[in-house]
Amino acid sequence: MSFRLETERLVLREWQETDSAAFHAMCNDPRVMQFLGPAMSHQDIDAALDRQRGFQRDHGYCFWAMERRGDGAFLGFCGIKPGREGTPLQGHAEIGWRLAHHAWGKGYAKEAAQACLDWGFGEFRIGDIRAMTVPGNVRSWGLMERLGMERQTELDFDHPALAPGDPLRPHIVYRKLAQQ
Repeated sequence: MSFRLETERLVLREWQETDSAAFHAMCNDPRVMQFLGPAMSHQDIDAALDRQRGFQRDHGYCFWAMERRGDGAFLGFCGIKPGREGTPLQGHAEIGWRLAHHAWGKGYAKEAAQACLDWGFGEFRIGDIRAMTVPGNVRSWGLMERLGMERQTELDFDHPALAPGDPLRPHIVYRKLAQQ
């Protein structure tokens, strides 16, 4: 049985081969990638999708593809996955999202992220869900705060995949506990 989580306006679902082109376009939009790093090649996209499929297979959750209900338009992704190794998220669930520019400012990220938090705390009984971003990504950490997540300054870190001096290397961490 494949995963499907629906909200009033959205569907979060497992990745399909047909998502690759829209995902590639999103990950090559400089506005979307401003705080995330360089554009992604087709090989990078394939590897990212394979990782998400692996998380879904092995853990029962991942950063799911997000589409608009009604017309099925690809909007981006949102979901929960195992926290990245070598970071303060390792050993914890990590929530994350990325939306195509045309989907910004419509409340989709909050709607999807709230559904994912509710699902993670309820269905999977996860006790601690974390998120990370760079300090300059005000839209992302602002959403974390609107979701009731709290900044964990003691967990801030330099991302191990980025070189010293890279302006995207410093990361801040937010957390929400199930009972919050």
